[in-house]
Amino acid sequence: MQILVSARHGHLSAANQDLVKDKVDVVKRHFDRITSIQVTVDLEHKDEVRVELRVLVEHAEELVATATTSELSSALDAVVDKIDSQVRKHKERVRDHQKTSHKHLPPPTESEPE
Repeated sequence: MQILVSARHGHLSAANQDLVKDKVDVVKRHFDRITSIQVTVDLEHKDEVRVELRVLVEHAEELVATATTSELSSALDAVVDKIDSQVRKHKERVRDHQKTSHKHLPPPTESEPE
C-alpha cells in the first residue's frame, strides 16, 4: 500500500509528513484491500489548513474526505474519522453482498393437505 503526501501552496516539514503518514496508516486496519492513500494538504490560507484524503480500494470507486480546521493535526483527525467510516461502510457492503448458498438454506416445509 502506498501513502502519498503532497502539499499545495506551501511546504510540509519532514516531521509533519511523518505525522500525516502515522495518522493515515490507521485507515488500513479495517480493510486490507486498500491499494493507495493520497493525502493533499492545502496551505493556501495561513489561518486554516485543508486536508483532502483519497483512498483507492480494489473493485470500488475512490473514497474521498476533506476537512478544514486551524491546525494540521485536528484536520487530520477529522478527515481520518470520515474516511474510516466510509471504509467500514464499504467493507460491510462487500461482505453482505454475497448470496446464501443453497446448501445453507433451511429445507422447505411441507404443508399437510386438509
